[in-house]
Parts: sequence; structure tokens; C-alpha cells
Amino acid sequence: MSTKQYDVVIDTNVFVTALRSRRGASYKLLFETSRRKFRQNLSTPLALEYESAAKRTLCGILSDDEIDAILDMICALSVRCKIFYLWRPFLRDPKDDMVLELAVESQSQYIITYNKRHFKGIEQFGVEAITPKEFLTRIGELET
Repeated sequence: MSTKQYDVVIDTNVFVTALRSRRGASYKLLFETSRRKFRQNLSTPLALEYESAAKRTLCGILSDDEIDAILDMICALSVRCKIFYLWRPFLRDPKDDMVLELAVESQSQYIITYNKRHFKGIEQFGVEAITPKEFLTRIGELET
């Protein structure tokens, strides 16, 4: 089991998936894995994107108040970063650029996402796109 603490940025699709189901790697990552194993980095724009996507796609599953409470918890557990530079566009989607900029600013090793193909070329910044399952396996939380 790894004792290194990794810096990560969690993409919106992973956040929303974790709220949809208590089964699966996304939920385990956000709500069951020790935060001593990783630091989640978060910016205000990404937190607002989490909120917008969750409230748009999870209505009927969670109330706005429940989503707000979960976001408050995630914000309290995360390292907040300010982005002082932009080099957009680098990726096709501006929202993905926002995630990459946060990863570079926070010196994160990983962007945890289900859309790895959206992050092609980010290796030149010292960042790797990885799925929640791959990350949990890497830190010893899941068996291969």
C-alpha cells in the first residue's frame, strides 16, 4: 500500500457519477478513500461547474440542498487554488482546459476522469489522465 500523498484534480464527470451511485470507483474515491492518500485540488470555477452539472443532471435524485451540503464537504476537504494564468485553448473543450489549468497550477500528478481521450497531450505538463478505478488501484485501494 502506498504512503505517498498524490495531488489530483477530479473532473466533473467523476463527481457527478459519485453522486449517482454508491457503488463504483467514483463514490469510493470521493467518500470512502482516506484523504491521507491524496489531496484534491479545487478552484472556484471547477466547484461552480460541479454544482451546475450536479443540479442539472441529478434533479429528482438529490435535492439542491443535498448537493450544496456535499459540495460544502468537498470544498472543506480540498485544497483551494487560484488560477493566475491561462493558455487556452490547449484542449478542445474550454471546461477541460479549466481542469488542466488547475492541475498545472496545483502541480497535480493526475486528472481523474472518465474522458481520458479529452486530455490527450497533457503529459507535456507532467500530468496524467487516469480513471477513478486506475487511481484507486495505483494507491492500493483496489485489487487488479
